[in-house]
Amino acid sequence: MPASAPAAPAVKGTPFHIGELATRTGRTVHAIRWYETQGLVPGVARDDGGRRLYGELHVGWLDLMERLRRTGMSIAEMREYTALALQGKATLQQRRDLLEAHRRRVAETIADWKKALTLVDRKIDFYDAWMTTGQRPPLIPAETPRAPPPKRKAR
Repeated sequence: MPASAPAAPAVKGTPFHIGELATRTGRTVHAIRWYETQGLVPGVARDDGGRRLYGELHVGWLDLMERLRRTGMSIAEMREYTALALQGKATLQQRRDLLEAHRRRVAETIADWKKALTLVDRKIDFYDAWMTTGQRPPLIPAETPRAPPPKRKAR
C-alpha cells in the first residue's frame, strides 16, 4: 500500500483477535497474516499488547480478497484495488472498472471451463455406452481449436 494512502478507519464494533477471525472466516491464522503482509487487509488495529484487532469489515474484506484470488486476480491487482478503496469515494469508478475487467476475464474462463466440462461429460457417456453395449462407440469429433487468447497486460 502506498505511503501516501490515508489510514483506514479504526475497527468499528466489538473488536476481536486473529484466532476468532480465523474461526469466523474459515481461514488459517497463517493465511490471514499472509494477506495482511501483502497489503490486502487494511485497517488492522493493535491492542495495548500489540495483538492485531479485527472487526466485521475484515470478515467481508477477507472473503472478497479470497474470491478475487480464487478467480485469478493477480496480487498486484488486489493491492491496487485495496489502495483505491483506502482513498474513498474518489476512486469508485476506478474500482468498478477494475472489477468489471476482472469479471470479463472470469466469465471467459467459465465459458472455457463449461466447454471442457461438456467434453468430459461426452467422454464419460462414450465409456458408459461402450461398457453397456460391449461395442466401441464412434469417436467423439474433435472441436476445431481456436486461436490462443491475447496475453494480458501486466498491471
